[in-house]
Amino acid sequence: MPKQEKNVRRAAVSILRAWSKGHDYAESLIERHAFKNDLKGSDRALLQAIIMAVLRHRNLLDYWIGKIRQGKIDHETRDILRVGIAQIMILRIPDHAAVNETVNCGRKPARGLINAILRKTLLLRKRFFEDLENAPLPIQFSHSEWLWKRWRKDFGLDATVKLAEWNNKPAENFVRINPLLPKELDLEALALEPTQDPRFYHVSEKLPLKEVKAGHLYIQDLATRHAIDLLAAKPGEHILDACAAPGGKACMMAADMENKGTLLCTDSNEKRLPRLTENLERLGVSCAEMETHDWTQPAAAKWKGAFDAILADVPCSNTGVIRRRVDVKWRLKPEQITELVQLQREIVSNLLPCLKPGGRLIYSTCSVDPEENEKQVAYFLKTFPELSCEKCIAATPFTDETDGAFAAEFIVGSPS
Repeated sequence: MPKQEKNVRRAAVSILRAWSKGHDYAESLIERHAFKNDLKGSDRALLQAIIMAVLRHRNLLDYWIGKIRQGKIDHETRDILRVGIAQIMILRIPDHAAVNETVNCGRKPARGLINAILRKTLLLRKRFFEDLENAPLPIQFSHSEWLWKRWRKDFGLDATVKLAEWNNKPAENFVRINPLLPKELDLEALALEPTQDPRFYHVSEKLPLKEVKAGHLYIQDLATRHAIDLLAAKPGEHILDACAAPGGKACMMAADMENKGTLLCTDSNEKRLPRLTENLERLGVSCAEMETHDWTQPAAAKWKGAFDAILADVPCSNTGVIRRRVDVKWRLKPEQITELVQLQREIVSNLLPCLKPGGRLIYSTCSVDPEENEKQVAYFLKTFPELSCEKCIAATPFTDETDGAFAAEFIVGSPS
């Protein structure tokens, strides 16, 4: 790209080029490029808005580009056009800024083409929206075709539309009050609104970062509560959080335990433990211990029969949290779900020997896919006859208006 003054649109194009090559997740790339280009305040917010608009509506943007230009377009020019058309059609940025600033991102030979396509988009904007109902549904709602077909088969058309619409909305922020560091908070001044759960509040304005940094609040979505409520940790218990990082669910369990007992937090990636440790310390968790362990491998002898309860918040497809992890709907492939299902089974099979007789295991995902949820419950019950399933919770955007989450409570054997 040509060397020019700092330009938010140019940073957006650079992020999209790196993202398309699989270099990193969108949020990480936004942070890196905002720092690199010294973008703050409104410029940082604009960069975030452009990237999220392009990734949420990628299919639709390409559909509109194809309405104007049927010929081949190189990858960099296509990303520049996505940035420009997202501003015009999705974000409604003033026309002169959306066009002029975006055209300047291109190499000189391509600027004429970029300018022509963006200006024609301005002329055809109303018709594009009017004709949208004629586009295939995966394009209208900008999801990969295989994922759309999978959901339609599993949930039906109406639910699939609602799920896709939910995924294309900016994610709202929620915080949980931390009872381990109690403090009287001025909820109105902090713009915190009550939710259906008295532990959680909706953040209607800016995040209360001061209170978050002090550990009085923790940024956490409502859907995360289901697994913790099923586990129902009690003071004095010995509990394992098998896939603990970054620690949000561990902090909730420690609160239920009133910091009495032992909460062993493990993670397969040693590099995630420092963040986990920092979060637990900041939130006043004193009953936790940390170790690195990959639960696709058998448990250490010291853990056999040692735990009253285990949380298996397993790696999953993240299909319940696409509005927060917008990369998922483009990067996820069908074969990856198959691989994840096998991984989840390995983890659970290695965790079960660690329960005491009568102990409980909570299987948890942030997926809406039945292969990872209800069908896994059936598999576990068939494979491990010593298990009984006490309760399942399946939260979805189209039934609960929260992020998707699944939790199942298993009991092993009988109390001695």
